[in-house]
Amino acid sequence: MASAVKYGGQILVYAVIAAVLGYFSASPAFRHFPEDMALIKLAFAHGAKPKGKCRTLSAKEIAALPPNMRRPKICPRERLPVFVELELNGELIYRKALPPTGLHGDGPARVYEGFPVPAGRHALVVRLRDSDRSEGFDYVRATDVTLEPARKFVVDFRSELGGFIFK
Repeated sequence: MASAVKYGGQILVYAVIAAVLGYFSASPAFRHFPEDMALIKLAFAHGAKPKGKCRTLSAKEIAALPPNMRRPKICPRERLPVFVELELNGELIYRKALPPTGLHGDGPARVYEGFPVPAGRHALVVRLRDSDRSEGFDYVRATDVTLEPARKFVVDFRSELGGFIFK
């Protein structure tokens, strides 16, 4: 008799826990993003040009190197920063110099930023400079987009595909 009460109480406790978990798994409704807003996501990794020029080694310099390291040119490892700008409806909403990653500054610069904006039609301009020029940009793309409520619009960058990609 005592074990029946014990097991019955255990089943009751488990049922209450399951009911509480079931309720909180679906209720109350939680929205982590407003329904009338859209999200522009700027996300990419890109390696800029090397910092400095490659140099041709003389025959004497090549001979001084160990056999497994002999090569005609030597190039710097470190990369330049990547400059990025994002403009929405004529207003600059993001501007940053992204440093290269890696122990020696030889990896790609990375960005992963989100910008909540009102849903609707917008003029979008994205610019990127990955060279040693002091002014202007190497890649520019402008477009008019219609952003749907509670949806993401991704701005990616692939130099091998010609620049910015909108998804």
